Amino acid sequence: MHIEHWCPAPNRPAEPRGRGMKAIVYPETGGPEVLRLVERDLPVPGPGEVRVRIAVSGVNPTDVQARAGVAHPKGFPEITPHLDGAGVVDATGPGVDAGRVGERVWVFMAAAGRPTGTAAEYAVLPADRAVPLPDEVPFEVGAALGVPALTAHRALTVSEDGPRRLRPGALDGAVVLAAGGAGAVGHAVVQLARWAGATVLSTVSGPAKAALATAAGAHHVIDYRAGDPVAAVRAAAPDGVDLVAEVALGANLALDLAVLRPRGTIATYANAGGGPVQLDVPAHLVRNVRLQFLVLYTAGPEARAAAVADVAAAAAAGALPVGREHGLPLTRFPLERTADAHRAVEAGTVGKVLVDVRP
Repeated sequence: MHIEHWCPAPNRPAEPRGRGMKAIVYPETGGPEVLRLVERDLPVPGPGEVRVRIAVSGVNPTDVQARAGVAHPKGFPEITPHLDGAGVVDATGPGVDAGRVGERVWVFMAAAGRPTGTAAEYAVLPADRAVPLPDEVPFEVGAALGVPALTAHRALTVSEDGPRRLRPGALDGAVVLAAGGAGAVGHAVVQLARWAGATVLSTVSGPAKAALATAAGAHHVIDYRAGDPVAAVRAAAPDGVDLVAEVALGANLALDLAVLRPRGTIATYANAGGGPVQLDVPAHLVRNVRLQFLVLYTAGPEARAAAVADVAAAAAAGALPVGREHGLPLTRFPLERTADAHRAVEAGTVGKVLVDVRP
């Protein structure tokens, strides 16, 4: 793909006539086949917005669910998918510092409440959803942050006895259990908890995923399909676990309660497998257990802003690397094969699925 080098004037640039971009869109919900590669006019940032030239777009299960019509009702006639990505600020709207043009950024929630996500050569979004990305941090790291890392931060900061912000030392002395440490959010939980000083345990479903959780930085990895996982967790954490970041509450609740210390927290961001959840209320009451449900979109602006700041600091410190050697294999597709990227997510591809918008 030819990349045109063009330096726009700041603040609502006058676009050259006929200037357009390639984008993926879906006019109706359905399977991956509804995704189309089209030419669209180059978007112009409005007040408080920036335009980002996208290098890499991240694909999350939420993106796939939105395209399929199961996450929420389709709110616009045509949608360009994907919440996360990374690239370079290319233009600024009124009220935004024009000095941001040329800034490398990672992008989150680009398509949240908007019709235009990062599966396009350019994306316009609120300026605070484009976060500076240091030169030494690759675009694939930036594109893999967003929803997974911010969700992980939220999970790690909801305990009654724990911190509301993460930094080195913030979780010193704490024991964190990351359920599914080979998944995108679980991987980020392991990395952020380790960066913040916690002793990190992870449960996984087999040796291959155990190797990934170990590569991510987990101190102890337990195969919940082999032997006695409760005994294995208890052996690693005799006094119990302070916090569980849970991806499959229905399937794992009994294990979580068996290893949780009094006043401990189960922070659940998904119920993979869709199993029913049954609570033993008296047992929870007597141990003062906190069961925290969480989703990034309704976490509130203060919690999101704190997560963005801390995740940005961790990324700048080199604490959130990606790739198989760091526990998060990357599966990559070019823009025109975005439908195949969605199929990969639907098939349960381990690691992170990325779309390379600009080679």
